Amino acid sequence: MISIQQSPLFEPVLWNGDGFKILDELLVPERIEYIQITQVAQALDEMGDLKGLILDLRQNPGGLLSEGVGVADKFLRKGQLIVSHHGRNSPDKRYVASHGNGGKEYPLVVLVNRGTASAAEIVAGAIQDHDRGLIVGENTFGKGLVQTVYPLSENTGLALTTAKYYTPSGRLIQRDYSNVSLYDYYYNREKEDAAAANHEVKLTDSGRTVYGGGGINPDEKIAPPKGNHFQETMLQRYAFFNFAKKYIVAHHPTKSFEVDEPVMQEFRKFLDDEKIPFTEGDLVENNEWVKSQIKTEIFVDSFGQEEGLKVRAESDPQVIKALDLLPRARALAENAKKIVAERNAAPALQR
Repeated sequence: MISIQQSPLFEPVLWNGDGFKILDELLVPERIEYIQITQVAQALDEMGDLKGLILDLRQNPGGLLSEGVGVADKFLRKGQLIVSHHGRNSPDKRYVASHGNGGKEYPLVVLVNRGTASAAEIVAGAIQDHDRGLIVGENTFGKGLVQTVYPLSENTGLALTTAKYYTPSGRLIQRDYSNVSLYDYYYNREKEDAAAANHEVKLTDSGRTVYGGGGINPDEKIAPPKGNHFQETMLQRYAFFNFAKKYIVAHHPTKSFEVDEPVMQEFRKFLDDEKIPFTEGDLVENNEWVKSQIKTEIFVDSFGQEEGLKVRAESDPQVIKALDLLPRARALAENAKKIVAERNAAPALQR
């Protein structure tokens, strides 16, 4: 079973609302959990014993430092470093796991993309540096600045950067934005990603090479699915949203609903009535995508956003890939644990 949850921990962007969403009973075996946006503490306590976990931090802009530290704490061992910050005139500070994971060390895959920023990057960086899980997706945003607000007159304030955040291995999270336009910093990062690739080389607990100075680089790069003109047209015209509104009034679907040929015939008629351009070739080429979009919107309207998110996750290619990578995540964590244990035992043997 997979459960999808959200919480007030971070500030969700991709989905509205600020509470955890629980979507259970996705068709995935062996109680593998999928957490979307996370107040992880309560969620993990409720889940019990797991065979694996997918933590989705895509499009997660982060939030308060304390919240990021609290999330990472649930995955690491007590006493492990989560993040540190220091600056020229700012006292160094280290944040460690104060509670730890209580020995729960199921395989963990963390999904990230360009929208993963700030506290979400702190979580991903700590998990990666301690070899606790596999980071999958795209390079993250690269926002790792500590800002202090100095009050001014007229209810105003000056936000001044006073320090920078560093992962446990010592990697700088912040991306270099010198001599880069604001637009390029946000939307045109290919050159910056390449330049940062070898900028700052560090080692994880097990000795794996990781890079800093440009966000968190994933262990396994997965490009996001690319849309096409037909898909863009459907979304821009709110085709699925409006079709679902109309469909549920006439049919009152149950949770056994599937997009079969009669549904597709109604969708074709709807597109014609709304004068939304399409061809049969478009529908054939985008068949699975269209069906997923229709089912998602109908489940949102009929049963709530939680059920709609569940449908979306079931067909998300990056989530599906993450499931395949869980055995590799398990091997990574077990190997790191062995290496660290051997390293710690060596000085005792020498004595």
